[in-house]
Amino acid sequence: MSSSSSSYPTSFRSHTCGDLRVDHVDESVRLVGWVDTIRDHGGVFFIDLRDRFGSTQVTVQPESAPKAVEVAHTLHAEWVLAVRGTVRARPDGMTNAKMATGEIEVIADELEVLNEAAPPPFGIREAEKVGEDLRLRYRFLDLRNPTTMAPLVFRHRLCMEIRRSLDEQGFVEIETPFLTKSTPEGARDFLIPSRMQRGSYYALPQSPQIFKQILMVSGFDRYFQIVRCFRDEDLRADRQPEFTQLDMEMSFVEEDDVLLVLERLVCRIFENLLSQDLKGPFERITYDDAMNRFGSDAPDLRYGHELVSLRDWAASTSVRFLTDAIGQGGTVMAIRVPGGARYSRKDLTNLEDVAKEFGAGGLLWFKLEGDEIKSPIAKFLDEEQLREVASITGAETGDVVLAVADAKVAKVRKSMGELRKHLARTEGWIPKGRFAVAWVVDFPLMSYDEEDQRYYSEHHPFTSPKIEDLDKLDGDPGAVRARAYDLVVNGHEIGGGSIRIHRQDVQKRIFELLGIGEEEAEQKFGFLLDALRFGAPPHAGIALGMDRLAMVLNERTSLRDVIAFPKTSSGGCPLTGAPSAVDEAQLEALGIRSVPPEPADGKASEGASS
Repeated sequence: MSSSSSSYPTSFRSHTCGDLRVDHVDESVRLVGWVDTIRDHGGVFFIDLRDRFGSTQVTVQPESAPKAVEVAHTLHAEWVLAVRGTVRARPDGMTNAKMATGEIEVIADELEVLNEAAPPPFGIREAEKVGEDLRLRYRFLDLRNPTTMAPLVFRHRLCMEIRRSLDEQGFVEIETPFLTKSTPEGARDFLIPSRMQRGSYYALPQSPQIFKQILMVSGFDRYFQIVRCFRDEDLRADRQPEFTQLDMEMSFVEEDDVLLVLERLVCRIFENLLSQDLKGPFERITYDDAMNRFGSDAPDLRYGHELVSLRDWAASTSVRFLTDAIGQGGTVMAIRVPGGARYSRKDLTNLEDVAKEFGAGGLLWFKLEGDEIKSPIAKFLDEEQLREVASITGAETGDVVLAVADAKVAKVRKSMGELRKHLARTEGWIPKGRFAVAWVVDFPLMSYDEEDQRYYSEHHPFTSPKIEDLDKLDGDPGAVRARAYDLVVNGHEIGGGSIRIHRQDVQKRIFELLGIGEEEAEQKFGFLLDALRFGAPPHAGIALGMDRLAMVLNERTSLRDVIAFPKTSSGGCPLTGAPSAVDEAQLEALGIRSVPPEPADGKASEGASS
């Protein structure tokens, strides 16, 4: 846990609890920290004293420090303690290789209790065995655990590496406003009522996107910011309502320039923080290729087991549900599971449930057992057609091939992509300690929503279309590719960015295609459109999710592990109890009346107002 062997002396201490080594033997020292463990061995006390930097064993002997022994008799875990004593090498056979300070101990001359502590609701070192709700309620105790604290210390170092790297590459860190204008396009904004302008609202930023583009118009050339952002949306393991991102923008650049800056930064992070020699340029995968091979636009490249198309094969069969899917513009995709012929009917049903959870209508399987290929549709196929499935997928005896067919290509890709991830976890395909980094490029610029009968941006409406696709904007907007790029690490989208639209006429055209009329565009984005009139340079940028990056680099599975005070899945803070009700006087000052929630019987509460 020690971040260095340097001392940080204060009025309270001469060294931290992670500092002392054999070089300090015979020195008089003063340590402070929390009592981690205390052991009474026949009147001789052994105390492990802990602070952020590590732990040191303190030995209290009755013959040399009788008053200290009296204090030791009263101690309990998590009491705050000051120790004065002398550093001594531990006797032969008594060293502790698990502690950085394990070759020494401090022979106490004096113990001083700086503060007592109530019995903690769980053992600090055993927090991982405790329910997360309890840990987050007592987060101040949970964070004392070196295992819990380590990702946050790592995150600090990560931010420092970023700042040093970008400063060396000519970037300027500039703060942008938190209280800004609501421009909802996708996720919901958190709204802040204005007391001085009743009936008007600020919005907390989902991203500094427009401000950083305006900074490029202002001539700063290279901007960055490690910034807090907010989205009022449903939560999951890798999403929080408030999050931190590394926000960047550059002028007079094209895609290769942006990707090079990021590759330098990422390689430096891996070298200095993980001692891994990561080399650029990173692999680049097109969106279509990623979806066809992995069923995901954030593919995990640490393992193979890629998806395979059975579309042509399915079209040649006489199996009705397969040919119907192909005839309606759909597809069939499959994955080979080595050794999967061992799966029972129950196993296959469970895998089908996984596929159905993500939109599949069912799961088709082919088991290769000896010389025989078994399948629910085997009676509709001849031997050659069954063997062709094995040939296309590379399946061998003992394997199983799993497949999904549907008239909606997106459903097939999604369900098969999620099935691949599930199999990777259950089959042990994911190697530990390995990182696979890649760019995904050539995303669609926009997609059509059948329910709303309109197009939506895949990234955001300020992304530039590919120049070679401009002629498709009028006739087939859905076929236009974006000059966008995502950074993917171990199957997680760590960041995304794009070449921006720097011409006002093109930006207005994109707004029109997205159903944003001239009046609405002026109301929501007038200040950006105005800035584009005054010599906006070609510019581009990217934003990296710092929470997600720290999570992936620490090989954790939840964002909560790398955030000091995270929210729960319902958006609440277990530590403070936020969100909570406020005084009516506060609401009155803002010109707001609250509407009580509807009771379970659906009848409106008396006196409800809006």
